[in-house]
Order: sequence, then structure tokens, then C-alpha cells
Amino acid sequence: MDPESDHPDVAGLGYERARDELAEVVKRLEAGGLSLEDSLALWERGEALAKVCERHLAGARQRVDQALAAVEQHEEQAETGQ
Repeated sequence: MDPESDHPDVAGLGYERARDELAEVVKRLEAGGLSLEDSLALWERGEALAKVCERHLAGARQRVDQALAAVEQHEEQAETGQ
């Protein structure tokens, strides 16, 4: 099972929107009162939203790592006079 393919509408969400919706899913699950089927469906949507958030965070982490590597390279070149 791929949570995102089961919920294609979440794939295009930005990080903040996916995060906010995920928080709402958690709140609804914690409140209880849902049928087992509804709880499972909501859980699966939450998994898809979490995967979208993870993908956005991984992309941001990669950009930060690239920026840090560029700064380090620039500093090394400055130290060696290149």
C-alpha cells in the first residue's frame, strides 16, 4: 500500500497545508467516536499527509546541505587563496 497513491489529492499539497491537515486528522482520531472503518480511512489519509510532509522536509534538508557545502567550499577556497 502506498498512502500517496491511495490519496492522490494530498500529493500536490504544500508543506504547511499538509502539516495542518495532518494535525486535524490526529485531533479527530484522538477525539474518538468514529467507526472503525472511518478511523482506518482517516489513519490512511494521515499516513499520506505525513509522507508528503516528510518529502517536503527532505527537500528542504537537501537544499540546506547544499548551501552549507557551498559555503564550506567558498571558505576553503578563500583560505587557500584560490
